[in-house]
Amino acid sequence: MSNVSFNFKGLMAPVFTGFNNDDVRSLNVDNIDEYAAFLKERHVDGVLVNGTTGEGTVMSVAERKKVAEAWSVASKKHNLTLMVQVGGAPLCDVYELAAHAESLKVDAILCLPELYFKPRTAQDLVNYLKQVGRYCSNTPLLYYHIPMFSGVQIYMPVFCDLAESEIPNFVGIKYTSGDLAEGVDCLKQGRSIFLGADTILVGAVALGFDSAIMTSLNICPELAIEIMDHMKKSEVSQAAIVQAKLSAKVKEILAVGGGDWVPSMKLAFNKKLSSNINVGPVRFPSGQ
Repeated sequence: MSNVSFNFKGLMAPVFTGFNNDDVRSLNVDNIDEYAAFLKERHVDGVLVNGTTGEGTVMSVAERKKVAEAWSVASKKHNLTLMVQVGGAPLCDVYELAAHAESLKVDAILCLPELYFKPRTAQDLVNYLKQVGRYCSNTPLLYYHIPMFSGVQIYMPVFCDLAESEIPNFVGIKYTSGDLAEGVDCLKQGRSIFLGADTILVGAVALGFDSAIMTSLNICPELAIEIMDHMKKSEVSQAAIVQAKLSAKVKEILAVGGGDWVPSMKLAFNKKLSSNINVGPVRFPSGQ
């Protein structure tokens, strides 16, 4: 069992990173306080920083630290649970980012696998995460399972059991996969399993999930909140109706934005909000 506790349950928004619309897509952290207030007012109680939605893997270490620092201040001010993603970088940089996140006293740290020398077995992945965990040993640590982007196809139930026995601060995973059978096998009392797929929330909750990190929470959080409320009351048919609305909204956003996830979602977010919370364009190559 973990030597640290992480008790967050519910919905967490993976936040966008603000970039200016210049040639280098320079970093803009000026609107993070307003962004945090916007989410809190809409009953979103947690944020994930520097994840896929936040384009963490295309930022420098210094930029990722600056974003984490700004969100740390805003999260404390607005009473938001803060998770920071530190992976997707050279290993020495991952160590540095993990130590930095712990120094900010964030609530949890999320980590991608090694993306070049990819782990081939559950034990390989545990060994990698164990090394990262040494640099943030007092902070709850989660693994970021997103095989469609990472290419790491390791069976999560086996990994979770191994990680729990070998990594003192391991508490769970962000599970971004459509294979709910595998995800359900990861569920265990005291373990944090966050769904990362917006269009299957009802099915996941029906099977035992109680938490999710979904990009659409930035844009239409009321739909996911309504789904969770219906499911708590065992109103599955009503929840399914709202899920259909959410899935249709996601489909519409992707159609308008050209099909790529982050550019489409970022465009929809900017259109929804006033200019003082505009997070600008994407930086990563497919959005140029």
